[in-house]
Formats: sequence, C-alpha cells, structure tokens
Amino acid sequence: QVQLVESGGGLVQAGGSLRLSCAASGRTFSGYNMGWFRQAPGKEREFVAAISLSGRRTYYEDSVKGRFTISRDNAKNTMYLQMNSLKFEDTAVYYCSTAVDDTLRPRPVGSWGQGTQVTVSS
Repeated sequence: QVQLVESGGGLVQAGGSLRLSCAASGRTFSGYNMGWFRQAPGKEREFVAAISLSGRRTYYEDSVKGRFTISRDNAKNTMYLQMNSLKFEDTAVYYCSTAVDDTLRPRPVGSWGQGTQVTVSS
C-alpha cells in the first residue's frame, strides 16, 4: 500500500484559486493511476479527476472540466489539483486516492489520504 497525505485546502472566495497537493510514500508512486475525489456535507463522495501513471492521460468530471487541472510529479512522489474559478458548490473535503483503474475511472480498491477541507465562500 502507498500512504497518501493531502494538503493545500483552505477558505477562498468564489472565483478564487487553490492548489491541492497529495504526497505519497511507501510503494512506488509511479506505479499507480491516481485520482481526486471530494465529499460535501450530507452528500456521497464523488469522483473529480484522474491521471495516468505517466501523467500523459487525464480525466475530469464535467462539473470541474475547464476549471481544475490534475498533474503529477513522479520524481517528487506528488500529485496536484489546481483549482481555478472556484464555486460555492466546490466546497468539500478533497481526498487523493489510488482507487483509479486503467481507464481512469474509480475502482473499489485503493489507498486514501485523510482529506483536506476546501471551503468556498459565496
């Protein structure tokens, strides 16, 4: 298993930007497709974006497409989520995970971080 730690969350006004980071340790980071998920209060966890082993392929849910950018630096064992034009409805706890399959869609098994809170004020 790989251990994951998210950081970079915080409070931001609508229209603002944040950059989340996910630092990995343990198993070889470059051996995993990676993804970002989020869970808003009272709602189920939802898939946000994913990135392939090499970083060449990415996937975004429609709700964030054009506003969020997922990337990774395998040399630093770190994945990122650049979030621009943030909306109130982006407020959630954001999690990074290896629960992503080779088609860059969620899968039931994987490692999860503890999450980082993103709050967007309207």
